[in-house]
Amino acid sequence: MSERRNRAEDQQKIYQRWAPVYDRVYRGILRDGHRKLAALAAAAGTDILEIGVGTGLTLAHYPRHCRVTGIDISEHMIARAREKVRRENLQHVRALEVMDAHALRFADKSFDVVCLPFVITLIPEPERALDECARVLRPGGEIILASKLGDGAGLQGVIEAAVAPLVRHIGWSSAFRIHRIVAWAERRGDFSTTDILPVFPNGFFKIVRLKQRGFSS
Repeated sequence: MSERRNRAEDQQKIYQRWAPVYDRVYRGILRDGHRKLAALAAAAGTDILEIGVGTGLTLAHYPRHCRVTGIDISEHMIARAREKVRRENLQHVRALEVMDAHALRFADKSFDVVCLPFVITLIPEPERALDECARVLRPGGEIILASKLGDGAGLQGVIEAAVAPLVRHIGWSSAFRIHRIVAWAERRGDFSTTDILPVFPNGFFKIVRLKQRGFSS
């Protein structure tokens, strides 16, 4: 618990520094991932929870018939997202709250889709957070993740491990492995990995779709 708290505090400091410039730095490089994630989410359901909403870069990409709730651990990021919602009149965004992904303050079966855009690698206990995502999903729901996700193989794996301490200072992780998400789904037994999709630039980022088993598409 104390280790998770320390990591959360470190992330708060990182996000406080980055909140004012985050859009300028990341809007372009993450746009393809944000657009594809939002489109997949809208195809899977109407009530959408976005974990790690940050400054709200994904929010404008959701179709207006959706009902989007966003959370983030950083109050500085949430403040930026709320400003963006007001400025761009994003009426499909229903709520933006400061919240810990490990302990979601939502009732069971509240959402059709849970999205995690470029955040899973930064969550101290990702499996616990994914369990919370599963809890708040309605039957047949999907968890959709976009992130820098490697397989740890070959030269790319060596590079990912080598730069991990450096990119942590800007709030990212390069050492997170796709198989960790797949293994979580397999251990639970009630989710299947339906897609692993490469996105810009050149597959450096990926989108992973997890769907509850026993429900037709």
